[in-house]
Parts: sequence; structure tokens; C-alpha cells
Amino acid sequence: MPNRLPTALTLAAALLAAACVTPPEQEAAQRSTSPPAPPTSQSLTPTAAPTTTPSEPTPPPTSATPPVWVVGATPLPLRPDGFGKVLPTPTVLANRSLPTADRLPPPKSGYKATIDPVPADVLARSTWQPGCPVGKDGLRYLTMSFWGYDGRPHTGEMIVNESAAVGVTHVFAKLYAARFPLEEMRVTARPELDLHPTGDGNNTSAFVCRPTVNATTWSAHAYGLAIDVNPFCNPYIKGDLILPELASSYVDRKNVRPGMVYAGDVVVRAFTEIGWTWGGTWTSPRDIQHFSATGR
Repeated sequence: MPNRLPTALTLAAALLAAACVTPPEQEAAQRSTSPPAPPTSQSLTPTAAPTTTPSEPTPPPTSATPPVWVVGATPLPLRPDGFGKVLPTPTVLANRSLPTADRLPPPKSGYKATIDPVPADVLARSTWQPGCPVGKDGLRYLTMSFWGYDGRPHTGEMIVNESAAVGVTHVFAKLYAARFPLEEMRVTARPELDLHPTGDGNNTSAFVCRPTVNATTWSAHAYGLAIDVNPFCNPYIKGDLILPELASSYVDRKNVRPGMVYAGDVVVRAFTEIGWTWGGTWTSPRDIQHFSATGR
């Protein structure tokens, strides 16, 4: 389920699962950018000399082109229900493969995972606060290796329920062995819950202290018992609502692309082995990104 509430709700509070849509993911707190596009080729055909006079200054050559896509940079127009307007997927995101920014040192070799009480500084930048349905001592801070779309290993972070910590590290060990790509894995920050929707987030995350989408009951994410995997590539779908809102291209599950989740694949099998269920089997909403220990 998304990591933000509809803006209609979000103007007061915030949206990742009962239906879950990962923060919708307006995971705009830490943005990833795509690598600069290669320079365009130059014609080798001789051309006439320029007509500039010697006194005219020659502009310095540009060494780089602007980034192709900046996640979270473009707010969407709002729907009456407070979500962003569902728009066609931008061409650059239709076969999404943005690079991963390293926030933690990447693994030197093989899969590595750690399980610890949530450090005070991490808790402070998370969505946890007194009044959440699970106390801070009932949560654990994980670091886990994952493969990025850039073909490089990275280290991600995640907050989960203490009861789920060991099982979750086993799941991501299997994903790492299969080289299943993830774009981001980071702790959702509280300011993200109140951001205007941009519809382009793709953060794989777990704990988000927020209600279920379009409801007032706590989401399984608020207990640290749900994880959204590559939400942009595996959107939440209910009627004409798609979350993230720019992920409409990924509603077509016959167009197989990296990072997508399918029945019987390594992702579904790994979560099934620890007793978690998949929102991709639901009818309405269909929450393809969402896995949970609670069945919701």
C-alpha cells in the first residue's frame, strides 16, 4: 500500500497497504536521478567556417546534460479524491531502470544482513511516533544487500516488526541470489507522508505508521508487518486509481520488465516460505507490490 494518504486525507495526515501502495510513494525525501544521457553524435561532414568575428567570445563547452528524470520533482494535478491524477507513464519510466544512490556502504562481497534495535537517529527520521500501534522496542532495524537496476550491489535499510526480522532477511537473501533488481530500499521519512503526490516513487519499504488507504484503521505497514516491493513496477490498482499515479504502463503485466512481481516467481515464493501473503492475488484492490504477515 502507498506510503502516503490521499492528499485529501494527507492535508491533515497521510497514504503503502490493506491495499498498500508504497509510499506512493512520494518518496520524495531522497530522490534518485538517472545518469546523464550520452552526448549526441557529431556529424563528420565538413561545414562552412562560422561567421563570428575574432572579438566574439566562444561559449565554454557543456560537459554534462541534464538528468533524464528526477524522482519527486514534478507535482501532479489532484483528483477530487485527493490522489494525484493518473497520467500516462513518461517514456523514460516505461522500462524503468534508474540508478541507485548509495546511502550506506555497498557490500564488499556476497549478501550481508544485520538486525538491530532501531537506532535513535533512525527512529527520529522515520514515521514512528508515540501513538503508533507498535512501540519502538517492538521494531527492528535491518540492513540488507540488494542488486540495483544499475547491475551493482547496494546496501538498503528497513524497519520491520521484531517478529518478522529474521524471516525478512531470508527473503531478501533469496532475491539477492536471484539478482532480482530493486531501485531503492530506505526508511520512509515522516515528511513524505505530507508531500504533494508526484506518482513516481519506487522505494521498497516496510514500516510506515499510517492508516490503510482510504480508511482509518491501521495499515499492516504501521505494525512493520508488510513490505512493498518496487511499487512503481508493481502498482496498486482499484477502479480508475493507480498508485503510483504515473505507473499506468505497468498495469499491463504481459509486458514483462525487470523488477516486476509475478505469481510463482522468486519474490512470491520467498515471501510464501515465511508465511506471508501477496496482494497480487486480491481482486479489488489489486496490490501487486504488497506482501504482508497479516493477510491485509
